[in-house]
Amino acid sequence: QVQLVESGGGLVQAGGSLRLSCAASGRTFSSYVMAWFRQAPGTEREFVAAISRTGGGTYYADSVKGRFTVSRDNAKNTVYLQMNKLEPEDTAVYYCAAAPRLSVGTSRHEYDYWGQGTQVTVSS
Repeated sequence: QVQLVESGGGLVQAGGSLRLSCAASGRTFSSYVMAWFRQAPGTEREFVAAISRTGGGTYYADSVKGRFTVSRDNAKNTVYLQMNKLEPEDTAVYYCAAAPRLSVGTSRHEYDYWGQGTQVTVSS
């Protein structure tokens, strides 16, 4: 089992940047595929980005491709989401998720462990 704690959210103007972090407990972090999802009020939780166990493979939603970068540091049990050129449409609660699997998934149903979420608000 793994516990996830997100940090780094906040209020930023459109065009600005934020970096989210997700710290994981346990000694088997490198066994988990990691992902970021987000959920705006009144909408379903949607996929944002995911990264393979080694960090060699990354995947993005079309809406964030070219603006967001997912990375991980297995020595620090941490996954990051660098968000640049933020837009008001990026406003949401961002969740970190983990799955003990080989292949990367983009569906929230493929992830077993979730953090509590961190709020990102982008003002226009």
